Amino acid sequence: MTAASPSTATLPTDSRQRVATFLKSLQDEICQGLETADGQGQFQEDSWQRPEGGGGRSRVLRNGGLLEQGGVNFSEVWGTNLPPSILKQRPEAEGHGFYATGTSMVLHPWSPYLPTVHLNYRYFEAGPVWWFGGGADLTPYYPFAEDAHHFHKTHKAACDRHHPDYYPVFKLWCDEYFYLKHRQETRGIGGLFFDYQDGETELYRGPDTDGLAAQLSKKIGIPASRSWDDLFGLIQSCGHAFLEAYLPIVERRRNLDYGDRQRQFQLYRRGRYVEFNLVYDRGTIFGLQTNGRTESILMSLPPLVRWEYGYTPEPGTPEAELYDTFLKPQDWIHWSS
Repeated sequence: MTAASPSTATLPTDSRQRVATFLKSLQDEICQGLETADGQGQFQEDSWQRPEGGGGRSRVLRNGGLLEQGGVNFSEVWGTNLPPSILKQRPEAEGHGFYATGTSMVLHPWSPYLPTVHLNYRYFEAGPVWWFGGGADLTPYYPFAEDAHHFHKTHKAACDRHHPDYYPVFKLWCDEYFYLKHRQETRGIGGLFFDYQDGETELYRGPDTDGLAAQLSKKIGIPASRSWDDLFGLIQSCGHAFLEAYLPIVERRRNLDYGDRQRQFQLYRRGRYVEFNLVYDRGTIFGLQTNGRTESILMSLPPLVRWEYGYTPEPGTPEAELYDTFLKPQDWIHWSS
């Protein structure tokens, strides 16, 4: 079953202003919370303009007490034509001008026991169509099931406030999206990922029509009427859930002692983050295809990273547990061992 494209008549007249105002406030909220947790560093802001229309503000914290580097960006851009990466998924938008706004974040802590974390929430309008997308995912270097459970539980609660089927589908979609096909491993322990949410179709609108997320979405069918305001409420709840999901992990792990072995493994595993962001990440591709600010687009990359030929973790070590268990999709909500 395929629903008709949503009409711009379903949009609030102030849709763009409302989303942009929220996303800027989310950037402020996250930066304030992270500065307090860091205890030493402060975000430095660069405001930028895009020649084709729009701009943004990029905030980066480097060499802090907690964060080696972290970036929290806001952008609001518009133009005459959508890039190929979007038109491939939404061909009905072709020939229309577009508006896109989003807040994105990647944090790279000093400690190998603290996971890298990513967040992005975004909104698009293009002619007769509009949609929301986003999510958050966790990339640990050392395995702590308690942390994975907490991160997923917090985001599930945010989703459940809006629809009971959101988390199950979006969790599977996240496992599918943050997957390095050439390595045959996930980037981390996942979280949420969703895109093209316009309230008119099935929940999953990704490329793997036979995957687990697609199968569950087909079983659910098209959920009952979900308005623009309903979906806006979803990204608000998920965005506000971030600090609650991440900061307790920080407090549990930040004072654990580590040595050169753990640091070298962290730097090696950061290489996977680089590989994913440069090969697969749609946000990176979209930013580069729309002539976005390169420094802001690539701020997601870690400040230090290394590669090692033919690395294999020693059996029975925490590094091996990461590969054997944590880099394979798990039901973290009901994790009990």
